[in-house]
Amino acid sequence: MPGPHPSSHGASDKPPPFTIQPTAPHTHSFLLLHGLGSNGEKFGRELLETGVCSNGKSLMDEFPGARFIFPTAKRRRSSAWRRAKLTQWFDIASLDDPSHRSDTQLEGLAESSREILGLINQESREVPRGNIILGGLSQGCAISLCCLLAMDCPIGGFIGMSGWLPFQKDIKNLTKDDEEEFDGENPFASSEQDTQDLVAKVVSFARDLLDLDEPGQATKVNSAIATPIFLGHGNVDDKIKPSLGEDACETLRAVGFDVLWRTYKDQGHWYKIPDEIDDLAAFIREKA
Repeated sequence: MPGPHPSSHGASDKPPPFTIQPTAPHTHSFLLLHGLGSNGEKFGRELLETGVCSNGKSLMDEFPGARFIFPTAKRRRSSAWRRAKLTQWFDIASLDDPSHRSDTQLEGLAESSREILGLINQESREVPRGNIILGGLSQGCAISLCCLLAMDCPIGGFIGMSGWLPFQKDIKNLTKDDEEEFDGENPFASSEQDTQDLVAKVVSFARDLLDLDEPGQATKVNSAIATPIFLGHGNVDDKIKPSLGEDACETLRAVGFDVLWRTYKDQGHWYKIPDEIDDLAAFIREKA
């Protein structure tokens, strides 16, 4: 594996993103986030070394023009683990029910999202935003989905493994509210306008959640709604229930996203080799 891109730690005690440079001219950037308690280098090395397609090729082999970027979360006290300090993108009180005491998540969601969105903006100065892939595993998938919902333009694609959607019930309620606001006196009301109104609501909710400034009126053009999404989940995942992934898929589709959902037989809380890696590579080739 090529060596990581050198970078200094700066003033933070947090390491810089573990970065693998492309082996061909730089055309794409993959920003992939680790799960609870891990770090960018550990997750990145393992994914790129063990995440092999059925043809024997790694993701680096499949996408030689891609820069792979694996940031590390800040160490935070964990409500779910007796206040122990863990690397986590945001605090969470219960893995069984991520919506439990959701207020504990807000500070980390806001802080982490600024870093992730900043990295995306940085990469967009080198490659088109349509060639940027965002995603992650478990909590890395969760924070990435929040960032996606808050964006003011699409990116090339999203890949999530064994994750969930934070504040999923609240976002789902926005889609229900949108249905209830149908004007009975105007049966020919524009479905396009209805879609734009819902997108605007969801973007506003996500940006408020992440403590970001409000953009202009969100539409299909100046939101991430056109970004294709892949979500994969093991059907015997005992850490993040498959139903949480299914709920995320259902809600994102209700918002208007194009979501490809895959479950993997006899797979726990990790990615399925080679099946899921095959599906990820095919998704990226087709969509991005």
